[in-house]
Amino acid sequence: MINNKSYALILPLLAMLLPATAFSIDDSAHEKKGLAIAIETDRRDAGFGDSSASLEMILRNRHGETSERLLRNKTLEVTNDGDKVIIIFDTPRDVKGTAFLSFTHKLEPDDQWLYLPALKRVKRIASRNKAGPFMGSEFAYEDISSQEVEKYSYRYIKDETFDGRDHFIIERDPVDPRSGYKRQRVWIDKAEYRIWKIDFYDRKDSLLKTLSYDDYNQYLKKFWRANIMEMINHQTGKSTRLNWTDFSFKNGFSEKEFTKSALKKSR
Repeated sequence: MINNKSYALILPLLAMLLPATAFSIDDSAHEKKGLAIAIETDRRDAGFGDSSASLEMILRNRHGETSERLLRNKTLEVTNDGDKVIIIFDTPRDVKGTAFLSFTHKLEPDDQWLYLPALKRVKRIASRNKAGPFMGSEFAYEDISSQEVEKYSYRYIKDETFDGRDHFIIERDPVDPRSGYKRQRVWIDKAEYRIWKIDFYDRKDSLLKTLSYDDYNQYLKKFWRANIMEMINHQTGKSTRLNWTDFSFKNGFSEKEFTKSALKKSR
């Protein structure tokens, strides 16, 4: 039989347990909602097959000095796995002919290679180096990979309105312990599920970088692409801007165009 003394001992314990239980339920709901938003964002961009585009990369140092590069991008959508991407540098002369190949995977570490024309060899990018800068830019190698849903765990944070748009804000934590990021906070508009901003936090959970998207256009009445992407490094004062042009879809690219041997022949 529970007496008054027993109640006096039990009630404080219940008071401590109930908030924890409520928090657990609420946290689980936020995780499910965050995952649902991520899945819908991915679903809306599925089925493009392949795409190509031209890019202007503008590197800005902390003193405001800039340098420019011209690149070409080709992407191949892969069923039941991540996308394949090849990036070719056309200018300036010191990087002309350099080519990058990435095989993104949903569950396994990504495969990435860099062709260096001066050495006439293909260099594999080790998974432990995925947090390193891509060709001296403020984008890391892991940023170049397609952002598959399975690469993260998710939480819904809140709704927010800016620039006249209503957004979901979610947080995603990289599953891979070798990621250079502890977490990422992502702004996704409610109308079209387009990403407009990502805050990247380093392994010490300090704000490292912000990636902003702007000037979206729609292609084939379904697929949205931003013409402007800018990555700002808050810790170094450097930034990298990508200006995208000449988007083309359904080009008929084949798997043969996305191999290490094809990387050496990229022009």
